Amino acid sequence: MDPQEIHALFNHIEAGLWFVIALVLAMRLRMKRPWRWLLPLSFVVFGISDLIEARTGAWWEPWWLFVMKAACVLVFLLAFQEQRRQGKKHG
Repeated sequence: MDPQEIHALFNHIEAGLWFVIALVLAMRLRMKRPWRWLLPLSFVVFGISDLIEARTGAWWEPWWLFVMKAACVLVFLLAFQEQRRQGKKHG
């Protein structure tokens, strides 16, 4: 197996992981707050970006793939920040 095939396989496995995380989050966060759908959706989009990356061979090409991944990471960071804020409020 050449390095490009290994990279593509890893991206497919990683995409599957993001899809599973999205499904678990969607089931756990159901209807608690109106905006909570954004986190599972971001994991789905991140999984799709890995499938695209498996074909392109790079996370930065085409340019919009990088923007897509960066937007997902931003949502992840904001959700993490919100979770920490909620934990401090209740803890």
